[in-house]
Amino acid sequence: MMVDGIMKKYPEAMIIHILLRLPLKFILRLKRVSKTLYTLIQSSSFINIHYNHTLTSTYDNILLKRSCKEDIERYKAVFSFISSDDEDNLNSVYPDLDVPNLLRISSVKSDKLIDSNHGLIALMEPRTTILFNISTRNYRQLPRSPFQISKGFYQSIKSGGFGYDPVVNDFKVFRISEVYKEDRYGYPENGETKVEVYELGIDIWRKLDHVDQELPILFWLNSSMSYKGAYHWIASVEGGNIILCFDMTTEIFRNIQMPNTSKFFKGTLNSLQLLNESLSLLCYPCLASGTDPTTDLMEIWIMKDYNIYESWIKKNTIIGLPTENPLVVWKDYIFLFQSNSGYLISYDLKQDEIKELNILGCPKTMRAIIYKEFLTPIQRES
Repeated sequence: MMVDGIMKKYPEAMIIHILLRLPLKFILRLKRVSKTLYTLIQSSSFINIHYNHTLTSTYDNILLKRSCKEDIERYKAVFSFISSDDEDNLNSVYPDLDVPNLLRISSVKSDKLIDSNHGLIALMEPRTTILFNISTRNYRQLPRSPFQISKGFYQSIKSGGFGYDPVVNDFKVFRISEVYKEDRYGYPENGETKVEVYELGIDIWRKLDHVDQELPILFWLNSSMSYKGAYHWIASVEGGNIILCFDMTTEIFRNIQMPNTSKFFKGTLNSLQLLNESLSLLCYPCLASGTDPTTDLMEIWIMKDYNIYESWIKKNTIIGLPTENPLVVWKDYIFLFQSNSGYLISYDLKQDEIKELNILGCPKTMRAIIYKEFLTPIQRES
C-alpha cells in the first residue's frame, strides 16, 4: 500500500521511463510489490512499449536446449540460458530449466527450436509443439490437430514451423504432411500435400485449401528459421536445394534461390543463419562421408538485400572446422556448434580461435537461438 501511495505522486510516464532501464527479471519481481505496478506491467500498452525499447537494444542472450540420458529409455531435456563477459567467455545467467513433455529419444533428437522474434519460442517435434516465453518461463503445449485421415490412407509429416503474423497480431504454428495410399507392394502412391495452421489467439487448427502447388522435397530436420514475417527452410528440388518460404500473413509458399556455393564430392550440407540482420547460409561438407576436416572448408554467405538473388555475397571461408551440428552465429562472429562427442564448441571468426565449453548434451540434441527478453503474454497450461 505504501508503494502504491508513493507511485501516485509521480507521472506514469516517469515510472515507465525508470522501468525500461531495469533488467526484465527485476521488472517481473516488481509485479509482486504493489497492485499499481502489477496492473501497469501487465498492461498491453507497457508490453508494447517494452517490446519496442528492447528491440533496439544490442544485448542478446543465447537459449540452448540440450538433452541428457537419465536411463535406458528416458531422457531429460533442459534449457540453458547463456551470456558472455567482456572477453566473450560464455557463462550461464539463469539456472537451467527442465523442458516438459520431451523425454523420449524420438523427441530429443527430432525437435526444432524456433524463435518468433517476438518473445515466444516453439519447441517442435512432428506431433508435439510447446510454446514458451523465455522471460516469464510460462509455457503451453498446443492441442493436437483434430483432423483425421480417411481409412486406408497414411500420413507422413514432412515439416513444420512457427512465426508471428503482424497483420492479425498473432502467432501461428503450421505443419506440412503428405497423405497417401500404399500400392499392393507397400509403396506410397497418390500422395497429396496437406497444410494445417494453428492460431494461438483463437486456439484453433484449420486446413489450408489453396495449397495446390507442388512443393519441393521436405525433411523434418532440415535447417530452418523465422525471418521477416516468413518461415524459411532448406528444401530439395531436382538438381539441388532451394530456400522454401511460407509467408505467415498470406500463408502462401515461395522460393528463394540459393547462391552458387562450393559442392563437396561426398555430400554438401547447408544451414540457415542470421548475420548482420541478414538471411545467411552456411555451406559445409558432410563429415560422415569421409571428408578431411583439416583441409575441407566451410563457406558463409549473406543475402544483403532480402529476396534479391544478385545480393548473395561470400563473407567467410573457414578451413579445418569439423561440424555436423551447427547451432547459431552470435554477435555476428562467434559460431557455436556441437561436437561429435556432445560438447558445445565456440569458434571466434575474428580471432580464428576455437574453444570447447563445459556444456554437454547427447550428440545431435543441442539446439540454440539468440533471444531478447520480452513480456509477450502466453496463457500458462493448466
